[in-house]
Amino acid sequence: MVDYACKKCKYISHESVVCKNCGSSDLTKEWYGYVVIIDPEKSQIAEKLGVKIPGKYAIKVD
Repeated sequence: MVDYACKKCKYISHESVVCKNCGSSDLTKEWYGYVVIIDPEKSQIAEKLGVKIPGKYAIKVD
């Protein structure tokens, strides 16, 4: 199964039509590396990335 990353918020999911996180339809299969955010309120990485919702996020999106 192919994972898609949103070009706007970098959220990764199996959906190929609309991002479940931000609602954008600008998705791509071209992404590299990922980070899983479990508790965005306590995570310094989530703060750096601007992540507010738990989930899997791409490090780099083309």
